Amino acid sequence: MATGQLFSRTTQALFYNYKQLPIQRMLDFDFLCGRETPSVAGIINPGAEGFQKLFFGQEEIAIPVHSTIEAACTAHPTADVFINFASFRSAAASSMAALKQPTIRVVAIIAEGVPESDTKQLIAYARSNNKVVIGPATVGGIQAGAFKIGDTAGTIDNIVQCKLYRPGSVGFVSKSGGMSNEMYNTIARVTDGIYEGIAIGGDVFPGSTLSDHILRFNNIPQVKMMVVLGELGGRDEYSLVEALKQGKVNKPVVAWVSGTCARLFKSEVQFGHAGAKSGGEMESAQAKNQALRDAGAVVPTSYEAFEAVIKETFDKLVEQGKITPVKEVMPPQIPEDLNNAIKSGKVRAPTHIISTISDDRGEEPCYAGVPMSSIVERGYGVGDVISLLWFKRSLPRYCTHFIEICIMLCADHGPCVSGAHNTIVTARAGKDLVSSLVSGLLTIGPRFGGAIDDAARYFKDAYDRGLTPYEFVEGMKKKGIRVPGIGHRIKRGDNRDKRVELLQRFARTHFPSVKYMEYAVQVETYTLSKANNLVLNVDGAIGSLFLDLLAGSGMFSKQEIDEIVEIGYLNGLFVLARSIGFIGHTFDQKRLKQPLYRHPWEDVLYTK
Repeated sequence: MATGQLFSRTTQALFYNYKQLPIQRMLDFDFLCGRETPSVAGIINPGAEGFQKLFFGQEEIAIPVHSTIEAACTAHPTADVFINFASFRSAAASSMAALKQPTIRVVAIIAEGVPESDTKQLIAYARSNNKVVIGPATVGGIQAGAFKIGDTAGTIDNIVQCKLYRPGSVGFVSKSGGMSNEMYNTIARVTDGIYEGIAIGGDVFPGSTLSDHILRFNNIPQVKMMVVLGELGGRDEYSLVEALKQGKVNKPVVAWVSGTCARLFKSEVQFGHAGAKSGGEMESAQAKNQALRDAGAVVPTSYEAFEAVIKETFDKLVEQGKITPVKEVMPPQIPEDLNNAIKSGKVRAPTHIISTISDDRGEEPCYAGVPMSSIVERGYGVGDVISLLWFKRSLPRYCTHFIEICIMLCADHGPCVSGAHNTIVTARAGKDLVSSLVSGLLTIGPRFGGAIDDAARYFKDAYDRGLTPYEFVEGMKKKGIRVPGIGHRIKRGDNRDKRVELLQRFARTHFPSVKYMEYAVQVETYTLSKANNLVLNVDGAIGSLFLDLLAGSGMFSKQEIDEIVEIGYLNGLFVLARSIGFIGHTFDQKRLKQPLYRHPWEDVLYTK
């Protein structure tokens, strides 16, 4: 392995298996270091493509998302680091696929528990192709002031405290990611900070070893001394011992192997990492520390003394003129995320949407304050749900039953009406359900199904002003306005609409008052004297009876009733009901496998 540094201020990575927080931390680190380009060139999410929005300083950027490793490498040929956040089940396969890409030079495997046989194959392939594997079971690595992998070094506050936003003079390598964060802080307190830090991972077979990175640090001119934190278990530290003995390392190495407390236990102890398990005397922390000391490394007497010997070694190099301490710089302020700032009480932000009918923030959704479980347990029907979501209150059962009757009666009126016809034509054109439904809904208006609101509006105004049916009808005639809710193409005075009769019968039985309906009947009596087809139609019946429902229930003020009529609630009832029929016609045409509809030419009057 050896060679020199792995990363620079222009290094870019491909991030496998999208995780928002570690990517955002990388981008925040980039901004902190003054990088001109983001360190994440692309994201790989198997089966997905597009973009992910993230922040680069104050600017929001879109990072491309690719569905395959090959596509990402082709799109971003300068990205030579592969950061793998896949689970242990797929980490090996995806890492091998990345290693086989000619553009990838370094692969970092975050997952713990990658099968050892798979890891050995990755190591063998990487070594034979001059590539570097960091991990598995690693937090990654960092080059101060240049590039970091994922969650390395933790939060921005910790990065600033550890002075990682600019390069220092110390090369650091450890097995533990958690202890790396601690050591970055320790090193920053007593030196000018680290130049590069690597956590090789705690598995039994790491992709790269402590000595691999120490030998690499030895070739980096900016690294003036090295700090190593090992642990009991395995024999990785002995490769470093051999390198020191053979004179391959000519810079000071300060080292400590953790786990000296293991001897206090009567039986063998497994610490946090898979590899942190002493298999014999040579794998004990004491034996490794002594071997490193004998080979020329600076080894303290305890972990508590580690910081002191790091400081002593650094100070000597400064006195010898081998280190000129880095001048401190003031890093830029990372903009705080709005959500975090709101939670901490630093800012307040206006909301963009207001909702008073439902709330999904608790353990279960609520409709107008009524939990979903209560709606089911109380046996509520569709009418009750409409009363909660439309009227924001629980209406009496006769009211909700009336709503349900209206929906049933208005669900369909055959295939020949304009809405159903449009739906059928669209479905036969091969369009999907939503397109066919919308095609039918778009015909609803003043000439088809949209007269309920107008009927309610005009009947209410006339009744409230005390107009006689004669005054009302003749007044509308003078204005050139047809009376909404009156008239039918088929029904006559001697052949009434059964739907109207059913609604009137229900209302007379259950409603406290039907004054608006009775007024509409009086208007019908007058209009029938003029023409036999000017009957009260279903729009007029629903419109007048809904006025009686609102007024007679005692649950709505006059202002609320006026607002309900004005907004268009009643036409909403027709839209909801007729959607059932339109959906039925769509399914019917699909089921019958009907071909594209073409209107017959003999049914068209061609004229000049």
